[in-house]
Amino acid sequence: CVSCRLYCEEEKDPKRRSCQTVLAEALDIVVRSFAPILPHLAEEVFQYLPYKKDSEGVFRSGWIKASSGWKKPGTEEAIEGACAIRDSFLGSISGKNALEYEVVIVIEPGLLFELMEVLQAEESSSASQLNEIMMASQTTLLSEFPKETPADANIIKGTFLINLEGGDIREESSYKVIVLPTAKARCPRCRRYTAPSPSTPCARCITVLAGKGSG
Repeated sequence: CVSCRLYCEEEKDPKRRSCQTVLAEALDIVVRSFAPILPHLAEEVFQYLPYKKDSEGVFRSGWIKASSGWKKPGTEEAIEGACAIRDSFLGSISGKNALEYEVVIVIEPGLLFELMEVLQAEESSSASQLNEIMMASQTTLLSEFPKETPADANIIKGTFLINLEGGDIREESSYKVIVLPTAKARCPRCRRYTAPSPSTPCARCITVLAGKGSG
């Protein structure tokens, strides 16, 4: 999530910096969008932008200039697929804190699995883009159902239809989500259930704090 990246990651960590870049780009586009109807407000916001501006005012800098680099093939579909899986997970724990759970996503080899790998290259992670979307404490991505699964585990099944290249590539993939209560304690710093004890920060936070101390 945005708050976790901004407040929990190391100051110059690429995840934190990329989040700041997206927020800056979004703000720039929003300000330019409402400038014609709210000129004074747009100009005031533009003057208070905390980063370097190209010109003296919003009206002298031209219209929206969104870079084509923001449009990467497969990214939108990967996010939509992850959100569909997340909705299945959240629907199974209605009213409960998602951070108190770990999820295991099982997808057979194919296009959907490849898209999820874009969001999480490692098998298990508590800090990947996929886990941030899932809103869980940890997400594990597997291509086959694990042999050792608790008998009382909550297993959700679902399907997702992928549309790529304007519909030229279509593939319906099935997935399973295994929902497990996390066995770890809540980290006192990032508040995710990834710490060995309630009084000890998780491994990521220890690394970040160690970096601050040495700086």
